[in-house]
Amino acid sequence: MLRPARTLRPAAKLLGSLLLATSLVSLGTGSAGAATGTTGAYVALGDSYSAGAGVPGQSAGLCLRSDHNYGHLVSAALGSASYTDATCSAARIQDLSSAQYDAVFRVNDPQLDALSGDTQLVTLGIGGNDLGGSSLGIGEVIATCIAGAVVNPAGTPCHDVYGHGHWSWSWSSFSWSWSYGDDTLVDRIDAAAPRLADALQQIHARAPHAKVLLVGYPSVLPADASTCAGRQPVTVGDVAYLHGILGQLNGMLAATAAANGATYVDTQTPTQGHDACSDDRWIEGALPGSPAVPFHPNATGERAMANAVLAKLR
Repeated sequence: MLRPARTLRPAAKLLGSLLLATSLVSLGTGSAGAATGTTGAYVALGDSYSAGAGVPGQSAGLCLRSDHNYGHLVSAALGSASYTDATCSAARIQDLSSAQYDAVFRVNDPQLDALSGDTQLVTLGIGGNDLGGSSLGIGEVIATCIAGAVVNPAGTPCHDVYGHGHWSWSWSSFSWSWSYGDDTLVDRIDAAAPRLADALQQIHARAPHAKVLLVGYPSVLPADASTCAGRQPVTVGDVAYLHGILGQLNGMLAATAAANGATYVDTQTPTQGHDACSDDRWIEGALPGSPAVPFHPNATGERAMANAVLAKLR
């Protein structure tokens, strides 16, 4: 099925301008070791974190695929008989089974069309853009948090929006207090789970002999939100909130993988301490210091994600 054409460009969906540099950055985490037992046809599916958006060298137009994304690195380490990269920036779960559009332009074919009965390995990294309520995807969330920090730099404006923060009156204490209702982002994570489960079942149906790995998201923001003070245009309180949301997203991915015959790959743990607020960034911030889209892995981050995938194949 083809869904209506989108009206915003993926570059906007990824929040801000892209840094497309011409030189490779140091990979830094060491060579990905060879894994055993998987040398057949390999297909990589997913969004900008899987595509390596902004990491040199780029191809596939607005999909922003890098030839140094984790899929390429895994394929090289395995010596795969063939490798197909169907990843595309701004992809949502629905774009696995339907064509992806930017305005009236078809950006990518349905990603699942890359699968066949000969496929032996599938990696999938998806779900982050389903947190957005519009075609902006995760960019909507990031933009909301940054805009809120401008007017409420000492508060939790992002949490207030998505958590429906409000003043409530307590008759027991006879006072007003700040309260939260249902969280929109948590609700969107919950709503994405059955869609992802269906996508995993479709993968098994199209590639019945394939080992399927569902790759989680890396450590974009630190567990200790205080280390982010003044380093990114998001309030400290919202850094803590967003770190928790990322944890819940990864938790949903892990649970959905386990329930649908896939192996979950944890990339959050091996990238801890290298978030967008660290001195040694594998995940870039709002103003990247190495070639990458804002709040996305740089080449070193993609290498770390590749190593996490390979560790599951050994």
